[in-house]
Amino acid sequence: MAGVSDTTRSALVSTMLTPRFYTTDFEEMDKINVEPVRAEWDVLIAQMKSDPNRGHFKRNEQWDDIDIEALPDDLREEFIDFLVSSLTSEFSGCVLYKEMKRRGKNQEICELFGYMSRDESRHAGFINDALKDFGIGVNMGFLAKAKKYTFFKPKFIYYATYLSEKIGYARYITIFRHLEQHPDKRFHPIFKWFREWCNDEFSHGEAFSLIIRSDKRLMEGKNKYWIKFFLLAVFATMYVRDHMRPAFHKGLGVDIDDYDMKVFRLTSEISRQCFPLVLNLDNPSLHEGFRRMERINRNVMAANEKGGLSGKIAKGFWSAAAAVNFVRMYMIPTKSNAIPATSRLQPVW
Repeated sequence: MAGVSDTTRSALVSTMLTPRFYTTDFEEMDKINVEPVRAEWDVLIAQMKSDPNRGHFKRNEQWDDIDIEALPDDLREEFIDFLVSSLTSEFSGCVLYKEMKRRGKNQEICELFGYMSRDESRHAGFINDALKDFGIGVNMGFLAKAKKYTFFKPKFIYYATYLSEKIGYARYITIFRHLEQHPDKRFHPIFKWFREWCNDEFSHGEAFSLIIRSDKRLMEGKNKYWIKFFLLAVFATMYVRDHMRPAFHKGLGVDIDDYDMKVFRLTSEISRQCFPLVLNLDNPSLHEGFRRMERINRNVMAANEKGGLSGKIAKGFWSAAAAVNFVRMYMIPTKSNAIPATSRLQPVW
């Protein structure tokens, strides 16, 4: 660790709010049977095989030379945090998908994960190149070996990764469209690459949608409670994390609350393709729950900075408060959704 950069160290940190690395039961994933969604599956795999974004993640004349040091200190710090977090998330997918391709025996699933690993590797490498402009970078080889891995059952991988890919699409396209209308707020050229980038995220989500739809049990019974859990956990995590970057969003010229709700609504609408329920985003109690979670997180951060016995006690108290708040939010009724006969969507928003 002595020779590891501070940027790589920050990528190694595992908390409730930072992207994690996952492992799962690969033998169980080998049992996936895509026959119930064969027609849609073959079209998606053909699209991925054609590799529409081949050559996109390279700098060209659109990459403006900017003075990194000219950015305000708080904006530069939060933008670096955004890049490191995004890189860690992309590389997490790359590692998981590559491992499935290596260890799996189901050739159709291995083919899919090979394409997704290829895409995520490009994304992570492109972000790392941008970080090197700051004179920093992430040692991804070391990260893959040293990062703590969390075991998730395959169905949890499906739910969590589906939402991660779809909310990633919603985040990137919302920022891209905003900066199309306000190019003066594009303080870094990497945002110009977001449209094709988010199309990769979209197609990855489509793959997990088909995996979920291939087994009706994943959309029924007690699994509805897990779907609600992951919807709420992913949305709450994004809300809290975004509010930790006020200078970043101010630099983009977006209101954090408005931006988050746009992303939540778009993600919810997309998720109707395979989820039997959606969160009631019009319920004021849900909004207040998000705001309360953000306030609690600030108290947790203050307790961490305080340290010592009193800091540990305070952290324990506020962590318990976060759990209670999550349960209260979980009790808010959802909206039921009739799953359509076919699910394939196109990223046209």
